[in-house]
Amino acid sequence: MTVSTTLPVTRAADLADVPTARRWLVEDLWGDEAVGIVGGEPKCCKSFLALDLAVAVASGAPCVRRFPVARAGRVLLFAAEDALHIVRQRLAGIARAAGHELADLDIQVITAPSVRLDVERDRDALTETVDKLRPRLLVLDPFVRLHRIDENISGEVAPLLAYLRELQRRYHVAVLLVHHARKGGAKMRAGQALRGSSEFHAWGDSNLYLRRHHGEQLTLSVEHRAAASISNVHLVLDTADAAVALRTIEHGDTDAELAVPSTAPDLTLEQRLVEHLAGTAVPITATALRKLCQVRNTVLHHALAALVDAGRVRKGRTGYALAR
Repeated sequence: MTVSTTLPVTRAADLADVPTARRWLVEDLWGDEAVGIVGGEPKCCKSFLALDLAVAVASGAPCVRRFPVARAGRVLLFAAEDALHIVRQRLAGIARAAGHELADLDIQVITAPSVRLDVERDRDALTETVDKLRPRLLVLDPFVRLHRIDENISGEVAPLLAYLRELQRRYHVAVLLVHHARKGGAKMRAGQALRGSSEFHAWGDSNLYLRRHHGEQLTLSVEHRAAASISNVHLVLDTADAAVALRTIEHGDTDAELAVPSTAPDLTLEQRLVEHLAGTAVPITATALRKLCQVRNTVLHHALAALVDAGRVRKGRTGYALAR
């Protein structure tokens, strides 16, 4: 018996036409079954945007309160840099901001201490997990913690991105990869500012880029392989009822609102810290609190010291907690 070695082909006119309604996972923001990057320099809220997309897809609520979800479904998440209780806290806050409870959302979190895309055993484990759970969206945050290769060498980066593309095609899953921009890349075109090989920019079907201007002002730009791009979407990181989440600032909001810190102006830093600590039953590290409050390290430690001295907060070996 002769086994054919030719590749399968189909006449162009017979290829399936994707309905417009199926072209988006999140309208105007992320293509259906797209792979891509959420990129930006440090402290640009990349992880918050990735988690907001996760909550949006899992809940069907608009991403950052603006972009409608076209196809809701299960999300699989690996957050390599943050402790699991911080991941839960952030997801719960974003869910509340979206009008949902985290317990009602189908977000599956990989709890393994590491996942390396350059290790065959780990790739096989990730493939089996995707095969079993069949998520609509896979979020990997950040790329730098998923390997030990040289990101500047195309020949080392390309196989890892090709593996993620294979996952997307085999399981019809969208893949979101959080990746850093080069230091000092603010004056470069967003996609070209991504750290490492140009393979990252070329790989993405939907790429989101965050930039910070004038200290607190965040802007989002979006590039698609097969749709119109978007630029200068203004974002702010809000805290309301202990729910820390991004939201868009609509046209017509004042310039003053664009420039304020990412919380209500009548809340002091001490009050914000107390709100964050009140929202969790476990201690939070100073590093995690600094990320949540978006303040300098010295400012944070002065505020924490004042709260400890006042007896409102206690400092332990694993972080800070409210004094009970």
